[in-house]
Amino acid sequence: MTNFYDTSDMQKKERSILVGVALETSTRWDIDDSLDELAALADTAGAEVLGRVVQRRDRPDKTYYIGKGKLEDLKTAIEGLDATTVIFDDELSPAQVRNLEKFLGCKVIDRSELILDIFATHARTPQAKLQVELAQYEYLVPRLKRMWVHLSRQEGGVGAQGAIGTRGPGETQLEVDRRLVQKKITQLKRKLKEIEKQHDVQTKHRKKFFKGAFVGYTNAGKSTLMNRLSHASVYVQDQLFATLDATTRVVKIADQQEVLLTDTVGFIRKLPHHLVASFHTTLQEIIEADFLLHVVDMSHPHADEQIHAVNRVLNDLNVREKPTIMVYNKMDRVEDRRFLERLENTHGNYFVETSGRTGTGMDDLMRVIGELLAQTRQTARLKIPQTHQDIISQIYTNGRVLKREYEQNQVILEAELSPKILNYILHYDVVKLLS
Repeated sequence: MTNFYDTSDMQKKERSILVGVALETSTRWDIDDSLDELAALADTAGAEVLGRVVQRRDRPDKTYYIGKGKLEDLKTAIEGLDATTVIFDDELSPAQVRNLEKFLGCKVIDRSELILDIFATHARTPQAKLQVELAQYEYLVPRLKRMWVHLSRQEGGVGAQGAIGTRGPGETQLEVDRRLVQKKITQLKRKLKEIEKQHDVQTKHRKKFFKGAFVGYTNAGKSTLMNRLSHASVYVQDQLFATLDATTRVVKIADQQEVLLTDTVGFIRKLPHHLVASFHTTLQEIIEADFLLHVVDMSHPHADEQIHAVNRVLNDLNVREKPTIMVYNKMDRVEDRRFLERLENTHGNYFVETSGRTGTGMDDLMRVIGELLAQTRQTARLKIPQTHQDIISQIYTNGRVLKREYEQNQVILEAELSPKILNYILHYDVVKLLS
């Protein structure tokens, strides 16, 4: 695969116009803010946004998605502004894209293709690159007819230089057919399965840890908080989807006990379903976590709607019932606390106010994680040979020792341990459970 490198400064910015359809059931958040978010996505991808077109309709037009009159207005705007690309806020069918490009005489992409393009440029690890490439090929399958017209380059891959919507998987021949694409998809899935197996082997030792996963809307500040808690260096950038790769760190909380925290990919409204499926391995970190840290950008005017968007994805992953700490982040930018008070009365029992930028609230966050860990513990009496100091050390590190006694060459510990840690300790043949 072509090595990743940033192409954002190596290509001329595409001049784009954004298009949205406001259905009768749409709210202002569904329309204006969705297009604001689309503009931010376009900027992240390296496009210059010249303007936007919105049409209110009962339902999208089957042929062009927007009505013929609005289509004429859009064509006039394209010619007047010298635009090269039109970006629709919703996913278009392959037929709609073909019809629009033929009528407008310029490139047309949708939100899904734009997000995939951003993922292609931000993927850093081999696993993330494979996941993005798989998602792009899945997206490509029903759109081959269009690609026969536009896919003129001879090679590609995640990180390859090209225009928005074309970075990612390329082919060695222009007349790419379904059989070759399906073969490529099969190969990518096989490679990801191999990585998954390697990951299971490499992370087997993690099973003893109490695990938490950061979740939240993209650019909510998850990676900054991760760096604060773990004193590690996780890639941070003030842009959408800066983090694609799941990063796990050991963090010490109260009494020097250790937990594992994982920084995961951010969510967004209208997240392409095939992208969620392709990032199965990364999202598995969320599924396997013992608890979630739902990070919210409290400086965003529609933080509540972003919470609901994240919760919809968590529902799809069947993890909505996991113990969750609401982390109200970027509080240094919040002036009106009335909105926060309403949120605290609505979204669960655990909440912390933080600022990843200033470090405010980190001690409170550690304390709440410790309280959550304490609630999972059970008391056990264990007999361990004194010669096995490594096992005794693990109990002290991962639990709370209440009492210590000696019996000949044995140590008897009464300790509070999570079920996960207790099961891990009991796997040692030399350990006996007394009660």
